[in-house]
Amino acid sequence: MQDTSTQYDTIITVCRDLFIKKMKDYGSAWRILRLPSLTDQIFIKAQRIRSLQENDVRKVDEDEASEFIGIINYSIMALIQIEKGIADQPDLSSEEASRLYDKHIAITKELMMNKNHDYGEAWRDLRVSSLTDLILQKLLRVKQIEDNKGKTLVSEGIDANYQDMINYAVFAMIHLEA
Repeated sequence: MQDTSTQYDTIITVCRDLFIKKMKDYGSAWRILRLPSLTDQIFIKAQRIRSLQENDVRKVDEDEASEFIGIINYSIMALIQIEKGIADQPDLSSEEASRLYDKHIAITKELMMNKNHDYGEAWRDLRVSSLTDLILQKLLRVKQIEDNKGKTLVSEGIDANYQDMINYAVFAMIHLEA
């Protein structure tokens, strides 16, 4: 069994590389997206994964892994939006976006490592379909928090839910590569 930290880094390297390439193609146009729009983009990705898992016929030639990468990258965008606020125009250079990406991945990975220690790598016994369902559940929670204008009584905030979605997506990708 490979080291979780190494596997995590390998997956994130692929995701980050795609993020940087898309920044070169599109710039930071995503900076205008409000959090509910990013949540909906992630929801679309997660719903498609669930559909791929349940249906035998695929009409678009993309697999689950590419959708999990989308969940990771859109979740990072959401974390950046939480930190910086929404922009009226693209306002991040590739270098600044990369720095923020790395910052939020480091925080998210540290959370994963702490939980992974406490839970004894229980995720390794989960099915990819269960990880997909957990991501969908987190999305429904985020939507409810958004509908409540960001307020929670006893629950963790939106940022923690995005971090969990990133970590579940990484775990799913590790399973898919096994």
